Amino acid sequence: MNRYEMIYIIDTDLEETARKELIEKVSALIANNGGEIEKVDETWGKRRLAYAINYKTEGWYVLVTFKAPADLPRELERNLQINESVLRYLVVKLEEKRSAVKPRANKPAPLAAPADEEAAPAEEEAAAPAEEAVEAAPAEEAAPADAE
Repeated sequence: MNRYEMIYIIDTDLEETARKELIEKVSALIANNGGEIEKVDETWGKRRLAYAINYKTEGWYVLVTFKAPADLPRELERNLQINESVLRYLVVKLEEKRSAVKPRANKPAPLAAPADEEAAPAEEEAAAPAEEAVEAAPAEEAAPADAE
């Protein structure tokens, strides 16, 4: 079963009892067709619409989150379209967030930097082998040239 989110706007001219019955009817439609309602949120309540729909400027918003088989959203949309009290509706499939990026391995903490006095001899020792390697390289190049 897939997770869906549906929001629909009910006409504000509808009385409160009729509005509650409509919300129950939609919830029953979901449950009767093999769906599981997770949440019905009416807290949005009555709001002004961004533009007039059928000459109405206000609507009652209802948000429903549910799990259902793939064919249920089409049936819901068909029933909401028939109902004249529903101004607009939208059913959206919720995708689970999946990450294709593997988590990074934890890097070991860097060693504490030695004090300035201790660092100087270590730097000299590290530089000395490098200088010997540079001095040895020209001597090797010159030796084969003399042999010929």
